[in-house]
Amino acid sequence: MSEPRAHNGQPRVFLVDDHGMFRSGVRSELAGELAVVGEADDVAPAIIRIAECKPDVVLLDVHLPGGGGQEVVKAVKADNPDVRFLALSASDAPEDVIAVIRAGARGYVTKTISGPELVAAVRRVASGDAVFSPRLAGFVLDAFAAAPAADQERLTFDPELDQLTTREREVLRLIARGYTYREVAKELFISVKTVESHVSSVLRKLQLSTRHQLTKWAAERRLT
Repeated sequence: MSEPRAHNGQPRVFLVDDHGMFRSGVRSELAGELAVVGEADDVAPAIIRIAECKPDVVLLDVHLPGGGGQEVVKAVKADNPDVRFLALSASDAPEDVIAVIRAGARGYVTKTISGPELVAAVRRVASGDAVFSPRLAGFVLDAFAAAPAADQERLTFDPELDQLTTREREVLRLIARGYTYREVAKELFISVKTVESHVSSVLRKLQLSTRHQLTKWAAERRLT
């Protein structure tokens, strides 16, 4: 196992979160234990800055204004496979956990974690371990155990539709039926913020810009 690059013996950490006050709090908790070498508040600047800094570990939220944290993971790992990712999010929704882990993150912890626990989690990820908040590990095991069958079931031979995740399709169908974000959240037992993130991801993948275009796209494929 390779040793993590370090600054004065400390793993080098990059923070990605759209809340400045939260980033400030994390920096304070990590001070003296880990070297914070940079930060970003959205997908695009994160991808650029991480490539420049080449940290050992990236702490990132899974919901960002410009898309999901998994997009940061995929983009960075394509050219910098040694950079490791640890999701740090308020969300404990299974679909959020699975998406970022499938993208290549080494762990997922919630924002209820204590400062010392976060330092320990980053050190473990920097050394090559995988780290999860206790109840989240089961989501990952269950999802990957079922992955082959789920992936086969999801194939439709429609290239545009096939790029959407199962949950994104569920959200798409409900939005196309006229459901509000709050109604979708209630129907799928997820948060409104998670619904918004899925809709943004679907619009981006399908290269659409409005809910009306999304509804028309779904209707043409009889998804409603």
